[in-house]
Amino acid sequence: MSGGGPGAVRVVVADDQEIVRTGLTMILDAQPGIEVVGQAADGREAVALARRLRPDVCLFDIRMPGTDGIEATRLLAGPDVADPLAVIVITVFDLDEYVYAALKAGARGFLLKDAGTDLLAQAVRAAAAGDALIAPNVTRRLLDAFAGRRPAGPPAQPAEALTDREEQILEAVARGRTNGEIARETYIAVSTVKTHIASLMAKLGARNRVEVAMWAYETGRVGGTPR
Repeated sequence: MSGGGPGAVRVVVADDQEIVRTGLTMILDAQPGIEVVGQAADGREAVALARRLRPDVCLFDIRMPGTDGIEATRLLAGPDVADPLAVIVITVFDLDEYVYAALKAGARGFLLKDAGTDLLAQAVRAAAAGDALIAPNVTRRLLDAFAGRRPAGPPAQPAEALTDREEQILEAVARGRTNGEIARETYIAVSTVKTHIASLMAKLGARNRVEVAMWAYETGRVGGTPR
């Protein structure tokens, strides 16, 4: 039974293995409020399809022939894209360089293919809502990766000093928490969390919450000693 219908989260799936692509499509279509509207077998096809269909979320495998998932992500969600799409990268490879490259390219989530049905659906819904979800078993490695990749020079400073609450929410965002989880942990409304994140993005010159998280990693606020 398809989870599609009015208001459903529209998804494009790209994977060069037909059995994986079909499986992901079946899993997502079975979720309430999610509908796969297109499938692609490689990155080039995925980019063309996503630009034509403008889905709410793109779910891309990293290793695809020709244009890979990271390059496809950059073309659809990178820093130079005026109207970026939400992209989740999914892979069997739990490698630091893939995580880092995917997020630098503009990905709004990173999952392993063994993440499970529930986490996959959560990631899609989170990306559609503007959140970023990184698989919990990747988060620790991500922190370690960023700890070793901080720029040699001093990181960019915020346009205005962060408040104590913004620092608290910054750390939560960097640890992959969704707006709902942050609200529960900090005992404030989801709307208030969104306001704080919008303020963080403005102060840091970030386009999305992943860039906010990356700034937290690069400045040592998460996973290391602050610089």
